Amino acid sequence: ECIILGFLLALGTTTPEPTTLEPVVTSGTTPTVSITTTSGTTSSSVSTVPSTTTTTISTSTSRPTATSTAVTPGESWWICECVKAVCIEDDKVQVIPVVCDPPPKPTCANGLSPVQVIDEDGCCWHWECDCYCTGWGDPHYMTFDGLYYSYQGNCTYVLVEEINKKVDNFGIYIDNYHCDSRDVVSCPRTLIVRHETQEVRIATIKPNTVEVEVTVNKQQVALPYKKFGVHIYESGINCVVEIPELKMNMTYNGLSFSIKLPYSLFGNNTQGQCGTCNNNTADDCMLPNGKIAENCETMADHWQVVDPSKPQCSPGLVPTKSPSTTTVQPCKESAICELLLGSVFEPCHSFVNPDKFYKACVFDSCMLPNLDLECSSLQTYAATCADQSVCVDWRKYTNGVCSYQCPTGKEYRACGPTQQITCKSSQQNETSSKQVEGCFCPNGTMLYDPSVDVCVKTCGCVGMDLIPREFGEKFIVDCQDCICLEGGSGIVCEPHKCPTRDKITCDGEGFYEVTEVNADDTCCPITTCKCNTSLCTSKAPKCKPGFEIQSHIPSDKCCPVYQCVPKGVCVHESAEFLPNSSVFVDKCQNCFCTSNVNASTQLNIISCEHVPCNTACQEGYELQPVKGECCGKCVQTKCVIHTVSNSNLILSPGEFKNDPNNNCTIYSCVSIHDQFISSTSEITCPAFNEESCKPGTIAFLPNGCCRTCAPLDSPTPCSVRQRTDFIVYQGCRSVERVVMTECEGTCGTFSMYSAEANSMDHSCSCCRESKSALKEVTLKCPDGKLIQHKYPYVETCSCQDTECNISQSSERQKREENDTESALNRLKRAISLASK
Repeated sequence: ECIILGFLLALGTTTPEPTTLEPVVTSGTTPTVSITTTSGTTSSSVSTVPSTTTTTISTSTSRPTATSTAVTPGESWWICECVKAVCIEDDKVQVIPVVCDPPPKPTCANGLSPVQVIDEDGCCWHWECDCYCTGWGDPHYMTFDGLYYSYQGNCTYVLVEEINKKVDNFGIYIDNYHCDSRDVVSCPRTLIVRHETQEVRIATIKPNTVEVEVTVNKQQVALPYKKFGVHIYESGINCVVEIPELKMNMTYNGLSFSIKLPYSLFGNNTQGQCGTCNNNTADDCMLPNGKIAENCETMADHWQVVDPSKPQCSPGLVPTKSPSTTTVQPCKESAICELLLGSVFEPCHSFVNPDKFYKACVFDSCMLPNLDLECSSLQTYAATCADQSVCVDWRKYTNGVCSYQCPTGKEYRACGPTQQITCKSSQQNETSSKQVEGCFCPNGTMLYDPSVDVCVKTCGCVGMDLIPREFGEKFIVDCQDCICLEGGSGIVCEPHKCPTRDKITCDGEGFYEVTEVNADDTCCPITTCKCNTSLCTSKAPKCKPGFEIQSHIPSDKCCPVYQCVPKGVCVHESAEFLPNSSVFVDKCQNCFCTSNVNASTQLNIISCEHVPCNTACQEGYELQPVKGECCGKCVQTKCVIHTVSNSNLILSPGEFKNDPNNNCTIYSCVSIHDQFISSTSEITCPAFNEESCKPGTIAFLPNGCCRTCAPLDSPTPCSVRQRTDFIVYQGCRSVERVVMTECEGTCGTFSMYSAEANSMDHSCSCCRESKSALKEVTLKCPDGKLIQHKYPYVETCSCQDTECNISQSSERQKREENDTESALNRLKRAISLASK
């Protein structure tokens, strides 16, 4: 009604004449898709407007129209949105509403959902498949039309450029580098966007991380950045570059990138590693010369660009053969890759096919098993799903392998707004359902400003210190008094005013003036008096033994006051002794330091008592005075011999005694150089056989050790008898027993008459040595000296003639007694010589 009335008023008529009008039906198409319209109804209206041959129309609508102009029959113009007026003839105008038929929804080759695009007339719309290229991992590419391939180049390459240049200096490029120790696989390092006079570089700070640095024309910039038609900002974990004029959107986070271009501006006009955007994968592997390569791995090599940092790379060089995208050896893929095909990502499967992302994930987990690079496949797939309005919170299912750490004050969300609410845009203008993952302000807070990454509960002020302030709050920053005001510039500051203070003078030895920071007001330094003891002139006195220096500083002074105070020790001959410790005064006294204090000297008292003397000496010792000593000393005067019967035998030097219980053992004592040496000797008896004795004739020899008897009639033949014994000579004794020999036995005797002598002729023989030799033995003397001694050794014995003046039995008995006595006398002589 308002449209028709408007024209009636413009034409100066009052009553329209109804007539039937034909509606105008329009629909739009794209070069690559069929177009359908949405369902709707067709409406008709009739309006007849009389006019002259030339009609002057004045109207104002939202569409571009001419105002106050003359129209001729057949001409048409827009009145309001989707309403057209046609001049019929004379003064008749036909008003035709535009009715849109819904176009059919196409299928996009890249697997994404098509988008609705308004026609040029602003009334109807059509479907388009936007150009969407993405890359991730080491790296894997998905062209604009959804063709997947992997490429391991180590140069800088063209991702997107126009075939027919319509935009001044537009292109997107990627700098790859070898990211493994074998230089086999590559990873993205820098994304480069060129537009007119600006070159934007987004570079990874650390390999395989989402930390990036942004430079524009080689100068680092802070985000958000907006200049000369380029807008750079952060959205979740991504850094986003937008060119609103071209409706271009590119994201990069160090692990993956995505490029989105509108089909209406770039359809059939892209080349590079992202392919040709025409919803047809057949020509995605196009070379710079327009030919189609057999595969995109070969194609990717040909899109090198000049990079001064990589002289080995240059356009036109013969590209090296790309490594195979399949692993040589069998590899068990990471369990993380299974998440892509499982229930975690199942809500997105109907929107985006996960097979290519799964294939890339398996490749990364096999080629670079220690870099956790397979996380990029899941991250890219999740971002693609989020772009289709499907959010997947997947990181919590990776057992921490793909975890994401947010800075203090932020919290991680898998699905957050593409642009956060800030104090300057408190109402979210964006109505899109698309979401991104990243670090966001906790619930109940909002981002203060895109350029000030601080979360606040209420919108006040945030200064250079990044501390949120409430409106009206006063504070001090950089020694300026500031206040947060609502409106205007926000924070208003003026130089801080310090309170006036009384001048301080520092009197007294050791004090000096110093200006220091005031803990209560760091902007206003204060002057105080400080103490420096090195400026003091008084010296500490030297204290006598038993006293130590003690100092203290009075509360109102700087320099110390000294005094000597007792240590609580004893002093003797300038030496100090602690309580309960021994103090040597002289030999005859036992002294110790007590805890008692002498009131006059203030030193501890030394207590002494005479040394007790021992007057009892053990057997063989006598108490004798010692010159210079307080007590006598027990000195050995006799030998103390411990007998076999566990009794002690006391012998003077030169004395010997038989063992009380054994006459065959003789003990002796000698003194050599004031050393008392006792010795034990054993008497060795000749062989004695009771069976060869006449009964009742057995008796001890005078030594009380050996036995003898009257022999039986059968004589014992003369032979050598052996015995073992120690040899003692001049007080020295053989080291061990030696074998000694002697002759023993009975020789024949007879008596016969001699005619010549006219008497009895007696013939006797005795058993004696017939062959002997000298042997040598080592003797050890009391002073430890060793000497060599020779003694006779009988080898053979025989009967030899001798005089017969006594009976044979008496002779043998006497000889035995003499032998024993001789041995005893030799022993006595040896002891006597040793004593001398």
